[in-house]
Amino acid sequence: MDRLDAMSLFVATAEAGSLSAAARRAGVPLATVSRKLSELEKHLGTRLLNRSTRRLALTDAGQSYVIACRRILDEVNEAERTAGGEYSSPTGELVITAPVVFGRLHVLPVITDFLALYPQVDVRLTLSDRITQLVEEHIDLALRIGELPDSAMVAIRVGSIRRIVCASPAYLAMHGTPEKPPELAGHSCITFEGLAAPATWSFGAGKAETTVPVRSRLQINTAEAAIDAAIAGLGLTKVLSYQADVAVRAGALRVVLEPFEPPPWPVSLVHAGQGRLPVKLRAFLDFAAPRLKERLTRSL
Repeated sequence: MDRLDAMSLFVATAEAGSLSAAARRAGVPLATVSRKLSELEKHLGTRLLNRSTRRLALTDAGQSYVIACRRILDEVNEAERTAGGEYSSPTGELVITAPVVFGRLHVLPVITDFLALYPQVDVRLTLSDRITQLVEEHIDLALRIGELPDSAMVAIRVGSIRRIVCASPAYLAMHGTPEKPPELAGHSCITFEGLAAPATWSFGAGKAETTVPVRSRLQINTAEAAIDAAIAGLGLTKVLSYQADVAVRAGALRVVLEPFEPPPWPVSLVHAGQGRLPVKLRAFLDFAAPRLKERLTRSL
């Protein structure tokens, strides 16, 4: 029995909550996970998991053992990274995640320049609007938009993003430009499900926050499509500033109601920050943070 492999599968099972989820995470057949966990329990002479058709739970022995396994696996991983030179020179694979549109527009160009400078580093970039779990999913760095919850994670702020309302010049010429949020009730709106509710939009903050009803002529689930519909003259839409930056600069869209915008959302680079940082991560942070700050300063 490969004990470290069995430990890894046991930890994955405990974290995922099921054998099938652990098998998917590890990329191995379900039968392999079940067999290796059974071999581990036989080797230890104790039951680690209580299995039923509905749920899986750690025994008392399993709860103690999973803590020890995590510590052992972390120490082995640390030793391998040290031996592989990750703490002496930038080398190895760097796993990064970012929101889809922001990642394509801003993170990817920075990564491209970084890879040209550091030939011994490889990057695996995942673009997803889902909030990922860095430690559990073995991600080195995430770019997050919005206020961050209190946690042990380390965050480096690189800028901010506005929530803007915009429409095409043709639409505004035909229907007029709203000067105050309540005037939106008389306009056609395109609502993007990822940012605002289809029935109301919020403006301002604190005691000055205002929620106004809007007429949603079109509900859509991507910002790109909402922006395309606004450019086509269907109505006003509310999106994040970087999503509409190109269209606004080209004159295809105009921003309205700027004095009533809610406070900008922070943009941060987030990492686990546990122990020594691998040189590849430190190098990328030093390289990317100022470049992302510059890009965000130039955007809306």
